[in-house]
Amino acid sequence: MTMMTPPPVDQQQEDEEMLVPHSDLVEAPAQPMDVSQPETAVSTVENQPAEDPPTLKFTWTIPNFSRQNTRKHYSDVFVVGGYKWRILIFPKGNNVDHLSMYLDVSDAASLPYGWSRYAQFSLAVVNQIHTRYTIRKETQHQFNARESDWGFTSFMPLSELYDPSRGYLLNDTVLVEAEVAVRKVLDYWSYDSKKETGFVGLKNQGATCYMNSLLQTLYHIPYFRKAVYHMPTTENDAPTASIPLALQSLFYKLQYNDTSVATKELTKSFGWDTYDSFMQHDVQELNRVLCEKLEDKMKGTVVEGTIQQLFEGHHMNYIECINVDYKSTRKESFYDLQLDVKGCKDVYASFDKYVEVERLEGDNKYHAEGQGLQDAKKGVLFIDFPPVLQLQLKRFEYDFMRDTMVKINDRYEFPLQLDLDREDGKYLSPDADRSVRNLYTLHSVLVHSGGVHGGHYYAFIRPTLSDQWYKFDDERVTKEDLKRALEEQYGGEEELPQTNPGFNNPPFKFTKYSNAYMLVYIRESDKDKIICNVDEKDIAEHLRVRLKKEQEEKEDKRRYKAQAHLFTIIKVARDEDLKEQIGKDIYFDLVDHDKVRSFRIQKQTPFQQFKEEVAKEFGVPVQLQRFWIWAKRQNHTYRPNRPLTPQEELQQVGQIREASNKANTAELKLFLEIEQLDLRPIPPPEKSKEDILLFFKLYDPEKAQLRYVGRLMVKSSSKPMDITGKLNELAGFAPDEEIELFEEIKFEPCVMCEHLDKKTSFRLCQWVSCFQIEDGDIICFQKPFVNKEIECRYPAVPLFLEYVQNRQVVRFRALEKPKEDEFVLELSKLHTYDDVVEKVAEKLLLDDPSKLRLTSHNCYSQQPKPQPIKYRGVDHLSDMLVHYNQTSDILYYEVLDIPLPELQGLKTLKVAFHHATKEEVVIHNIRLPKQSTVGDVINELKTKVELSHPDAELRLLEVFYHKIYKIFPSTERIENINDQYWTLRAEEIPEEEKNIGPNDRLILVYHFAKETGQNQQVQNFGEPFFLVIHEGETLEEIKNRIQKKLHVSDEDFAKRRDVYGAFEQYLGLEHTDTTPKRAYAANQNRHAYEKPVKIYN
Repeated sequence: MTMMTPPPVDQQQEDEEMLVPHSDLVEAPAQPMDVSQPETAVSTVENQPAEDPPTLKFTWTIPNFSRQNTRKHYSDVFVVGGYKWRILIFPKGNNVDHLSMYLDVSDAASLPYGWSRYAQFSLAVVNQIHTRYTIRKETQHQFNARESDWGFTSFMPLSELYDPSRGYLLNDTVLVEAEVAVRKVLDYWSYDSKKETGFVGLKNQGATCYMNSLLQTLYHIPYFRKAVYHMPTTENDAPTASIPLALQSLFYKLQYNDTSVATKELTKSFGWDTYDSFMQHDVQELNRVLCEKLEDKMKGTVVEGTIQQLFEGHHMNYIECINVDYKSTRKESFYDLQLDVKGCKDVYASFDKYVEVERLEGDNKYHAEGQGLQDAKKGVLFIDFPPVLQLQLKRFEYDFMRDTMVKINDRYEFPLQLDLDREDGKYLSPDADRSVRNLYTLHSVLVHSGGVHGGHYYAFIRPTLSDQWYKFDDERVTKEDLKRALEEQYGGEEELPQTNPGFNNPPFKFTKYSNAYMLVYIRESDKDKIICNVDEKDIAEHLRVRLKKEQEEKEDKRRYKAQAHLFTIIKVARDEDLKEQIGKDIYFDLVDHDKVRSFRIQKQTPFQQFKEEVAKEFGVPVQLQRFWIWAKRQNHTYRPNRPLTPQEELQQVGQIREASNKANTAELKLFLEIEQLDLRPIPPPEKSKEDILLFFKLYDPEKAQLRYVGRLMVKSSSKPMDITGKLNELAGFAPDEEIELFEEIKFEPCVMCEHLDKKTSFRLCQWVSCFQIEDGDIICFQKPFVNKEIECRYPAVPLFLEYVQNRQVVRFRALEKPKEDEFVLELSKLHTYDDVVEKVAEKLLLDDPSKLRLTSHNCYSQQPKPQPIKYRGVDHLSDMLVHYNQTSDILYYEVLDIPLPELQGLKTLKVAFHHATKEEVVIHNIRLPKQSTVGDVINELKTKVELSHPDAELRLLEVFYHKIYKIFPSTERIENINDQYWTLRAEEIPEEEKNIGPNDRLILVYHFAKETGQNQQVQNFGEPFFLVIHEGETLEEIKNRIQKKLHVSDEDFAKRRDVYGAFEQYLGLEHTDTTPKRAYAANQNRHAYEKPVKIYN
């Protein structure tokens, strides 16, 4: 399965499929990136006929792949259908631990406005050892200026790509293939699903197409939908916290909305975050987990038992002895059936295989109670089938030879009508009720398009079981015919038609990676009950009211947006807003315009009429109002620039907005100047060219507080000393109080706040740049700080403003507890590395700050970054907190036993030592100089562990996913050994391995178990080990030696399945995992795409 480490989702892109433009997951396009030059790769092209559709296969050879140190790497340009294309890869992943790969329109930047092209394509990484294991993914996309590249962010795990034994990286070379067919452009954006089909789709949150296809299938089972509507909910429930209410809301919108429906409320009710929405899961697993959750929520309600009534069937497992009268049976229930695809031509062949009788004889005899070992027959028969039969097709299987999952794309047929009573009820047990006719009609076909590591899901459904099929592909719903829903989803190979019949060209065949993955059948005798009528009377009153209100609000927003071009938003700031915000919400400039009173006024409205609205709102007569236009200055500050002229006030508001707003937004920002006398408004004074409107902020150094105290109109020829009396009055100081004045000039990219000479006129300021004071300028003033007995961190305004601009509250977490905030420190972004560790050491009461090691935060995974920050490896705190284009406020710390500079000269390896005779594993941290060898590690380890005998020899192994991949030679240097992802295991070398004969063979033995579920995922577990196979030794003898080595009783060992594997490579023991999990196995996690589905609420 493919998944995605979630980035912050851009609002405009939140509904994209996990087949995404790469820019959705990286920094903004304007931010420069290093790009590797395509000349370093060798590319070849195999031409295909260039008629309709133009098709081409392009092969890209990438040498020195492991040494690619750029984030992005482009192929040469190739041409298909007259268009230029190229492949884009991220060799180390696009913020995920997978190879990221996309098809890119190479000349997108130079194409004319409105360009668009549609292509079906597949991307592949070729397996250079066994081509059948080539990983290939297929998709289609309409490319345009907004989405000029498209593909797979999680193409394949990096751990597989960079493992030479897997065959994808050979001689440090990777082969990438692209097969591109350019098709006729579809009018995708103007398509109206509701109008064309009567149904609406579901928006994709990132990688939720698997969920969307399942939800559409469940929704179109009306009996299920009715049951969901009847689950008890109240008007006080929140959809994001209640799965029943969220599902009710979703179904209601699917039934009554005119446009596609979002699933965020539902996934939030699951307890999922953005990361989960970018993680693709298995449809069957989600189906089971969701139904189990709903079954639990339905208990004690009027719809209790609905899930069982719809989906639950029963089968009987039996073992019957052949030579004695003994039979063992066990009844089990199922909600879905897993059918084999490999080796089966159709559904009937799979059912035949499902009930196939297995003979238990020879070494595999059955131990019958009281009868000893007996020849027996083992099999499964069905007691009853459910009204709604869900068939999971086993398209994914585990390949033991390659030790990996593979997708089965073989042709597999399924009928429109399925008769499970065929051949006199061959699938039924003797206890089955033969009066029930098990004739089923196909309702839904869920399709998976892609490969084992990911792809796209969609569904073909016929909601009323009529002849009309519909395709539900996320937001888009289309009418489809029977052939499209059935035959084209069988899988297998497809042959492109010959485009040049006169030439003897070989046919171009390709594997169809889109095929049926799950089938839903409805029993004919139950279809009237299942396909029932569901209308508003089935929906709770409070739900109807809530959702209709939501719909009305949505319609209001739509109408508001549609009419936006007719209106101007006027935001009016007043002194009251400045007093409320400065020193609390803001410190620089004057006001946050999003928090002031706004008016929505038609553009044709005369400004005088708008002033009457203001008079009503603020109680200020029209003749006493004076409005100032705001302007953005070159230094990026935003200040009142000039008052509106009488001529302007005779215009319409739309005209004023257009003249004043160069950004051409729909907003007009104004400052309302109101003069007061004895708290009553009076006419504003006349303003001449000599008058300057200044705004004043008061700073209190003892309290480190800044606040707005008012504004004054001053003469440009006057001096600051002329207004000190008025400023003291505004501040509440004595009239002759000595004060200092500073002008707040700018704050980006750094603070500039300069001292004012009180004896120089405002027209001729005497600082270095000699800027002239003008309307809208801000002057900060304060009492000089002279009290040396009181500690004052920021005695002057410039220091305080610089502190405010750069202050950063950081949450610190202990590295071993990465989810818990331990303490918070207020620091400065300008703090150096030494400043930061000193502050942390002071908080931790640690004498030596050099014993601290810090690690940055990954904003996407919400985890510590894999590599810690090196000693003085960054200049400032701001560098520690940045992650691509995101800024975090989290740092992790650890306290070391030696100073970090000293530690960085050493290599620390975590080694798990397995005792030869005791069942114990002890973890040792071996710390040696980086130039040391594996032999040095072993010698150091010998001083720490207990050996079975003094002359015992040790070896060091590399273990990953409970399999041994390497025995380290003693001369290998340790600086290149990675213990972050692989477990290092040390053990004594057994005596029998020291004396291997010329025809003996040393093989690996490991333990595994198959998970239940559609994918039959194989999970390795336990401790792998080596075994010497002697010439002429039988399988039974090998098994006996394994049993003795593992100290397993006959009864327990009999439960283990036959030994699997190619003897020249490995042996696999299949049995249940009963071993307790050890802490040190934390780095043996399954790949992210195997993460199980969890619904938390």
